[in-house]
Amino acid sequence: MLQFLSSIHPLSPALQEHLFHTLKVRELKKKDLLLKAGNICKHICFIEKGLLRCYYSHGDNEVSSWFMKEGDVIISIESFFRQLPSYESIQALEDTTLFYIDYNELQHIYRHYPEFNFVGRVVLENYYILWAQQLYALRIKQAQERYEWLLEFHSELALRVPSKHIASWLGMAEAHFSVVKGRR
Repeated sequence: MLQFLSSIHPLSPALQEHLFHTLKVRELKKKDLLLKAGNICKHICFIEKGLLRCYYSHGDNEVSSWFMKEGDVIISIESFFRQLPSYESIQALEDTTLFYIDYNELQHIYRHYPEFNFVGRVVLENYYILWAQQLYALRIKQAQERYEWLLEFHSELALRVPSKHIASWLGMAEAHFSVVKGRR
């Protein structure tokens, strides 16, 4: 985790020491919830190992909105930054190891270690860019193009994520997703 953060911007020895003592570790088993809809996202997490999905319920269906894997940061964006109940849940799709800090500690770090503001900005910029690319691909492209986009930019997800979750993420019924996959 410290190596990841330092790769974005050099961290002072004081900040490294603070993070070393502040970061906590959490283990999730496959299917465990990191966050349940209706609860407030109180932690920002770095995924050391594993795979998680963000999803929300729409009637009787679960709609996948995001997948995050090793080396990614995961939060429920609006819930975390506004400290409001989340409309989405976050679930482990594999056994997962996370490093995390809570919202108040992150605010403390921003106030007392100015260099971390740069790190936070870069992480958020990257997250926002990925989100914008995903929204464009999933809203503008036809079903076959969305599947091709998945294979081009997120091929590892095709191997690690159950088809029903990928289908909902790509905005397709599972049966239609199977047809699209079969055309390739």
